[in-house]
Amino acid sequence: MTRYVLSPKLGTLDTFTPAPRGDERILQIDILRPDLKIGLSIDDAITQMKSVDAVPSIVGLEVLLLSTLVYLADTRFNRIQTSQDGWTREIGLHLPVHDVALWQGTKDTLEAMLRFLTGDLWHVDFRPWPDKVATGLPVQASLLEPSFKGISLFSGGLDSLIGAIDHLRAGRDNVLFVSHRADGSISKPQADLFDRVKERFDNRGVKRLAFGNPRIDGGFQDIKGENSTRGRSFLFIGLAAFAGSSLRAPFPIIVPENGLISLNVPLDPTRLGSNSTRTTHPYYLRRWNNLLSKLGILGDVQNPYWKKTKGEMIVECKDIAFLKQVANISLSCAHPAHDRYHGGGKPHCGHCLPCIIRRAAFKRAEEVLGPDPTPYRTDDLPKMEFDSTKKTGEQFRGFEFATAMLAEDPARARAYIYKTGPLFEDTDKIDDYADLYLRGMTEVAEFLKAEGVTTYSSKAGNG
Repeated sequence: MTRYVLSPKLGTLDTFTPAPRGDERILQIDILRPDLKIGLSIDDAITQMKSVDAVPSIVGLEVLLLSTLVYLADTRFNRIQTSQDGWTREIGLHLPVHDVALWQGTKDTLEAMLRFLTGDLWHVDFRPWPDKVATGLPVQASLLEPSFKGISLFSGGLDSLIGAIDHLRAGRDNVLFVSHRADGSISKPQADLFDRVKERFDNRGVKRLAFGNPRIDGGFQDIKGENSTRGRSFLFIGLAAFAGSSLRAPFPIIVPENGLISLNVPLDPTRLGSNSTRTTHPYYLRRWNNLLSKLGILGDVQNPYWKKTKGEMIVECKDIAFLKQVANISLSCAHPAHDRYHGGGKPHCGHCLPCIIRRAAFKRAEEVLGPDPTPYRTDDLPKMEFDSTKKTGEQFRGFEFATAMLAEDPARARAYIYKTGPLFEDTDKIDDYADLYLRGMTEVAEFLKAEGVTTYSSKAGNG
């Protein structure tokens, strides 16, 4: 099996040229711009931090570089072409760092968490930062006091919106929201939504670090890109760690995500691998805290909504009136329309897993929030032909199967919650996880029943 390696080069003064080990293909990219600043949107992130009087540490910068490389490698190497089983790739990284010994102590943790996150085999090597190549970080860090005390992820989704509202309504001022702008289908609604939040809470010191979408050109012409972007969550939290490394006291990194998505139990046995994402799974978030601790970054990654369904998050939002005004701008779809022509101005497909959970949540909260304000491309569900062999019916069929199994025996929930990942560090929360899973799936089941959704397979009498 070929290992595909991404190796950054820091300009002409960087003489590091890795030799292939065994069956390796190495893609070396120069990330130092002509003005001698680090590219991949990293220098822009440093500049944005200056605007909030914050200077990240060198280790924080290295975390961001690592996170950017993970994202790039994850999206650069096509799974079908570079794996033997159609999914699992072998990916290598060469990370330049100032303290190789410090980073070497993170290798096992880092590779394990990346394997858990993306389902690939990762190999991360550390090599010395080249002499005479500057990081671009300001030198007056000790003279500045950051104008924020905590960090919250802001993706532009409904959960991150509710997280921002609840955080600010609770009186927690001076929070820095961090975003990855990704492509236009995400960055525009994300920015529009944040502007509304900032306008609503303009006296709370609302700030945002918006990280651009890193790109690389050229490389292996025979290898296509990949669209299963599991590595994006690594970039998201890495960006928060980068920003937080400028703080001298312990700080929270809030990851607002409903518990059903965090557990993300496979809907049926065929989805155990590629279709069960783990971007906010409890095991994965714990690995982040282990990594940050080893690196000396004082952040604590936490999800305050791990016991809440999406519907419960809506109902319990601390500013329902504002949520009602802006919920339609939030974006939950796994594959949003890229422009107003593709999808007719309706970015939500309405039939992917996040869209179905969103629809079910709004149905659950209908008495509080009113009808679902989201324009979906599949907006009239009873008239849809949900053939489970097609994309429009695949997730509906999966939910139908899973909710039927739980209705037959609710005790199955306790076993199902282990399917996506280990929970051995959360033995005191198992009952809560099982109950949360049941409530979340009940939300979906009640939505499907209310909408009269029946899949093609059900009509045929196949379960």
